[in-house]
Amino acid sequence: MSRLVRLAQWQALKAHRRTWRGRHLRDVFAQELRRFERFSAALDDLLLDYSKNLISAETLALLRDLGRVTGVEERVAAMFRGEPINNTEQRAVLHVALRNDPSVPIYVQGRDVMPEVAQVLARMERFANAVRSGRWKGHTGAAITDVVNLGIGGSDLGPAMACRALAPYGHKRLRMHFVSNVDPQHLGDTLAPLKAESTLFIVASKTFTTLETLANAQAARRWLLKKLKDKSAIARHFVAVSTNRAEVKKFGIDPEHMFGFWDWVGGRYSLWSAIGLPIALYIGMDGFRELLAGGRDMDGHFRADPLASLPGTLALLAIWYQHFWGASAHGVMPYDQHLARFPAYLQQLCMESNGKGVTRDGRAVRWDTGEIVWGEPGTNGQHAFFQLLHQGTRFIPLDFLVATRTHSDLDGQHQMLVANCLAQSEALMRGKTRAEATAELAAAGLPAREIRRLAPHKAFPGNRPSNTLLYGQLTPRTLGRLIALYEHKVLVQSAVWDINAFDQWGVELGKQLAGTLIRELGSARPGAHDSSTVGLMRQYLKLRTPH
Repeated sequence: MSRLVRLAQWQALKAHRRTWRGRHLRDVFAQELRRFERFSAALDDLLLDYSKNLISAETLALLRDLGRVTGVEERVAAMFRGEPINNTEQRAVLHVALRNDPSVPIYVQGRDVMPEVAQVLARMERFANAVRSGRWKGHTGAAITDVVNLGIGGSDLGPAMACRALAPYGHKRLRMHFVSNVDPQHLGDTLAPLKAESTLFIVASKTFTTLETLANAQAARRWLLKKLKDKSAIARHFVAVSTNRAEVKKFGIDPEHMFGFWDWVGGRYSLWSAIGLPIALYIGMDGFRELLAGGRDMDGHFRADPLASLPGTLALLAIWYQHFWGASAHGVMPYDQHLARFPAYLQQLCMESNGKGVTRDGRAVRWDTGEIVWGEPGTNGQHAFFQLLHQGTRFIPLDFLVATRTHSDLDGQHQMLVANCLAQSEALMRGKTRAEATAELAAAGLPAREIRRLAPHKAFPGNRPSNTLLYGQLTPRTLGRLIALYEHKVLVQSAVWDINAFDQWGVELGKQLAGTLIRELGSARPGAHDSSTVGLMRQYLKLRTPH
């Protein structure tokens, strides 16, 4: 591929950016009375309003041309065909197969993977039904009341986010817990109120060697045995999501209660697989299949026209702002408390996928990749960091997410929530001029000298872009669509940047060093490290025992 910044389409976008100097969105809206109709799109009841962006029809055309010449459509087609687009590991990237219609084949190296996918789903269903119905008993004969998922990264963030998001659909008897941190306080605080006889642990580790997860699993195992005093209890209180049958069996888990997945499923894309077992236990397999159906809906929409789709539009807008407006961050603001963990989930999805410094063929990139993704639920965020968004010097595009119907309205409070969401996007777009601020202060009866002093502080520049995703209600199907929307956004961005979004070598060095440091701290003998690391180790060893 030609070097990105030298492409004629890239240079055309640079020239086009200059046409936006001095233009303001409030004036654009005044001139284009049908702007919302022109710059919004929908998949059923999921609406994307992208009219509050610094774009015109020409901007979109130029961005889509860039997408075409950088091979976005070819990369998308290759993914759905099961080709090894994860080129550093020579793997297919087929999270889409996990939610595919089981009657439609998808091939990896000439083998249809759909029968295996269907088999795992059927095993998940049998197990979920047994736990939910109470037929699955603990060692003492008690029904399960608490499920503790032991995982990290994609084995934690996706299921934890989804269970919180879909709490209105959760089983009334089951309480879900997620432990990911090797900090013993995380597991200790989680286990403190639980009863061993009614607790089920899910150990989620593909290799069953993940350092943090296995440390927590061994600690949980010791806790259970201390309470129940019988090693045979392990088989009734632990199941595994893994592919390492030998280690699972060695731990004491019955291999019949091991749920596998495949090397073409990346961790941050794995909630659709057996990693989603906590979701299936909590909302039931019918609900889990609805989640899959939502992802499948978005897959079909995206595949039909990648660059004009909802994911393609979001991806190209992000590229427009990152490269031609100087944005380095992107905010995701769910005005839906059940989506409180969605920004954290997207942090891994986006930043682990596209935080790469070399192209697919190993050359150093000469353009920025990835984006810093962050966010918090509204309306709390309004009283925390929105000040910076409105009047600060940073240029940060936003996505707002909001439902039209809630699961528990209280005296019209949901309408208040929606009003706040729409008000923030309008305020960011419109801003407030010095003249408007002056008029407001004058109307409040302030003296002229005070008006002159305060007016600059009460003016807002506006012209801050945002997207709004409006959906009917946060159902399993809606959540599936939202997750797949951002997954495909990541793919489009990676294709334009010519990077591999599906490996994560950057996390390996820290893991290797941690293994060495664990041994050295255990022996109280710091090894050969830089002076900072050695100094910190010595101070830790000195202070770890209270005097």
